[in-house]
Amino acid sequence: MFGERLKLARKRAGLSLRELSARLQNRVTAQAIGKYEAGQMFPSSSVLVALGDALNVDLDFLTSTQVAELCGVEFRKDAQTRVKEAARVEAAVIDRVERYLAIEAILELQSEIHDLADHRPHIVGSYDEAEAIADQLRADWKLGIEPIPGVAKLLEEKGIKVLALDMPSNFSGLTCEVKRSNGLPSLPVIVVNTAITLERRRFTLCHELGHRLMSGTKNDLDYEKAMHRFASAFLMPASSLREEFGRERHALAYAEIKSAKHFYGVSAAALIVRLRDLNIIRDGYLTYLFQTMARTWRSNEPDALLEQGEKARDEEPERFEKLVYRALAEQLIALPKASMLLQKPAHDVEFAIRGAALADANHRQ
Repeated sequence: MFGERLKLARKRAGLSLRELSARLQNRVTAQAIGKYEAGQMFPSSSVLVALGDALNVDLDFLTSTQVAELCGVEFRKDAQTRVKEAARVEAAVIDRVERYLAIEAILELQSEIHDLADHRPHIVGSYDEAEAIADQLRADWKLGIEPIPGVAKLLEEKGIKVLALDMPSNFSGLTCEVKRSNGLPSLPVIVVNTAITLERRRFTLCHELGHRLMSGTKNDLDYEKAMHRFASAFLMPASSLREEFGRERHALAYAEIKSAKHFYGVSAAALIVRLRDLNIIRDGYLTYLFQTMARTWRSNEPDALLEQGEKARDEEPERFEKLVYRALAEQLIALPKASMLLQKPAHDVEFAIRGAALADANHRQ
């Protein structure tokens, strides 16, 4: 496992074996590093520290054994530049999951409990089947037909680990299965890019949820479009939209679209495509919209849910941070440990625990 982590960290840094050796001032040869990665040798403690410094990773990342591997992570491989980016994302996911599992172990929580355990992934042959799976999940989770105020919060309530990470711009999100060591059950994880808009973040979370429930398609059905259909149906139930817009429309007012996109928490483009999918509007009118009123909506969201610079509080995963503060408050961990787990300065973590009392104490000094 150490070898795999070392190789991943090296790829994330974009270094060849020779380049890493040079960064170590040739203290270790490229051949020796290759043997570390192949599991044929293990470095001394001093070399291990030097490797961590050279690759800018914590030793915990290189030596931890909780996460064996990430399964089912699919990245596009059509450009060489993607290799480093994919390694960066994969390393960030492993690092965050390692810390997540560490705090759950301290609090003696069962990491493997989640509400997708009884949902066997389907192979779908039509977009209507993808929609039916979304409807069934809403029914199983007793969501009714009302909009979902916080998708990230909902998924965390259902036991799914949601990570919001700073990822390269060409990644909106991903889902994967975390294979753990010592025969422990695997865990579903959904990751979303913190840099994308709130509209895209909500849709991406639901799209990746679809990947947990649908393992493939048949009849030459486009797999990613099936995920889009699932996400649209999960966020905008058909019966709710028909109540909002009627069963058939020949034209739409911008004010209606603006109101509905805020009501459902989706992009304007996703909304009108959803209306077409439900035959509330026709293909011809959708084409007309994208040629006129909606011609810039795919790249520039009209009347965004959040102003630029605002934080998407309703879509920020909170569980991991809450668990760390719980352990710190209960004195199960010390401040330095909490700071390391949260990757935050110790002063900020202490303020989150003591609040105004800390500010008053600093003022009196």
